[in-house]
Amino acid sequence: MVTVLFYADDRFAGHDTGPYHPERPERLVAVRAGLDEYGLSDAVRWVEPRPATDDELHRVHPAAFVEGIERFCGSGRVHLDDDTIVCPVSADLARLASGSGIDAVERLRAGEASAAFLPVRPPGHHATATRAMGFCLYNHVAVAAAHLVAAGERVAIVDVDAHHGNGTQDIFAESPEVLYVSWHQSPMYPGSGAVTEIGDGPGRWTTLNLPMPAGATGDHYRRGLDEVVAPAIAEHRADWLLISAGFDAHRRDPLTDLGLTSGDFADITAELCELVPSQRVAVFLEGGYDLEAVSDSSAATVAALLGERLHPEPPSSGGPGAESVAAALTVRSQRDA
Repeated sequence: MVTVLFYADDRFAGHDTGPYHPERPERLVAVRAGLDEYGLSDAVRWVEPRPATDDELHRVHPAAFVEGIERFCGSGRVHLDDDTIVCPVSADLARLASGSGIDAVERLRAGEASAAFLPVRPPGHHATATRAMGFCLYNHVAVAAAHLVAAGERVAIVDVDAHHGNGTQDIFAESPEVLYVSWHQSPMYPGSGAVTEIGDGPGRWTTLNLPMPAGATGDHYRRGLDEVVAPAIAEHRADWLLISAGFDAHRRDPLTDLGLTSGDFADITAELCELVPSQRVAVFLEGGYDLEAVSDSSAATVAALLGERLHPEPPSSGGPGAESVAAALTVRSQRDA
């Protein structure tokens, strides 16, 4: 029987970002509402997350950085930077979110489920090894990937957030074991993710960026997946797929300008799942700030993980993006030159 581990926990609502902040607790309410609306709540296995240990966090984040985040949150101060707001329990909840990823991959390795969906807060993909930024404290997908690499596994991380996952890319820039792939709007915060950024040293060609123009539609994502991303994952011989699911690439998102729909997220997820062995896919919630879009996109993604086709909206097409795919193909063609 196909089932999906679902790491929703009321404790994540305790990460208080204050009034009017886009990364707010209501996002997780929207995730649950989407599963309820489309009859998926009983099809997933609800799992209580557990916090990451120091050793697990320190594979990515140095002890001094972790201790600094904990001191800052405990001090009662709120602004790590202009965008990244914390409260006294934020460091504990970020540790819980990172631990959820490790728990998920261990349960998948044990054969307990076919995939995992992790709607955790605060999000993670902007956090570098030594800097919290962009609403993110610890990089949860990176912590899970580092745990897998330590066990001798090869990992593909695919990031569909509208903002480039600069932290994830930076953490694994020199790692030959981790392939990092990102679709993102460009130009857009944080300003990284050029198509020419391909990794460094032993990690050269294990970074793949597809910066997309405003209004880009799902047909170009699907072409990029078929012609660029799928061959890269096959070449990497990935044992695991970790997806940074940023539903801010949805056309209704208030912070971004891409043109995807929940139907696009369904199709992209379903196709990505075919690229790695069964029971080796975990999806982490990153951005997404229109609550209806988060609700529909979460349900469509979970349905795809369950092997079902759910299109709350039709997939999109006809917008810009063809030149971005062509540019990525050109760059990848140079790796054997």
